[in-house]
Amino acid sequence: MISVNNRDFLHVPIADYIIPAEKVAHVQIGNNAEHALLVLTKTGYSAIPVLDTKNHLKGLLGIGMITDSILGMERIEYERLEDLRVDDIMDVAIPRIITTDKFQKGLDLLINHTFLCVTEEDGTFAGILTRRVMLKEFKKYIYTN
Repeated sequence: MISVNNRDFLHVPIADYIIPAEKVAHVQIGNNAEHALLVLTKTGYSAIPVLDTKNHLKGLLGIGMITDSILGMERIEYERLEDLRVDDIMDVAIPRIITTDKFQKGLDLLINHTFLCVTEEDGTFAGILTRRVMLKEFKKYIYTN
């Protein structure tokens, strides 16, 4: 059994643990699904944030969402990729956290997600918080205390 004697680290803001927006692949509202699929394929990610022109987070788009949107009754309709817009197929009901949220909130949400989108108070995309980074920090804390 792991015992955490000092819980102060659970209240540390997550801002220091995020991968900044400049380093995160994303697509913008208005981009077509073909472009999004290219970004996803080239980066190797299974999902990416969708931003508006002012860099506000609007949703998340994954390969599965794109694939589902082009499945026809008898075949995959690849020709639809050019006409489908990401904002028509993205998921808007995504968990998100704010840069001032605490480590514990991030840890709790990452149980069911591989990464979380992080925004500033005004909704501007700040980056992502990954399960890998949080687990590394938690492991470091456990092994040093």
